[in-house]
Amino acid sequence: MALPWNSPSLEDRKGITVSAMWKPTQTGTQPTLSPTPEPSRPVPPAPVAEPARPAPSTGDQATIGKGLYIKGEITGSESLYIDGKVEGSINLPGNRVTVGRNGQVAASIVAREIVVLGKVKGNISATDRVDIRAEGALTGDVAAARISIEDGAFFKGGIDIKKPEGKAGVPAAPAAAAPEPVKAAQ
Repeated sequence: MALPWNSPSLEDRKGITVSAMWKPTQTGTQPTLSPTPEPSRPVPPAPVAEPARPAPSTGDQATIGKGLYIKGEITGSESLYIDGKVEGSINLPGNRVTVGRNGQVAASIVAREIVVLGKVKGNISATDRVDIRAEGALTGDVAAARISIEDGAFFKGGIDIKKPEGKAGVPAAPAAAAPEPVKAAQ
């Protein structure tokens, strides 16, 4: 038997008691609620803000902060972000070297990829590419497979475009050989 809609409890067609929502304007006793537990849902993690500097393309990245001054030779096996001052040489052949907006480098740089946002004085060599961004300044020679210089960037030096070393799937072009003369059949 079904009760009227203004009653706190109702029965459905199968005889199961269903509780109506109690309204604060109702007088009398509060209805007993039999809540149906809702299955728990996984909560996605909150997105994490990306850092302002470019992310490393492989492995970890070390940082030389604004307040640091390094004089000497830097070698290693991870990418490097320079926002301080470096004088000497930087040799990270399989990694990325990024000179930040506050970075001031007076060194030769050898890396896979070099990005210049600050100031660099010295020759640089990249097996892949060199990017000189609009805020960047480079005084020195560049040897790389690819180079890009944005409008507003400063560059003074020479450029040597090298062929990429042994890219997978691309055979090296053989030297052009002179065709052999064809002998006539007798």
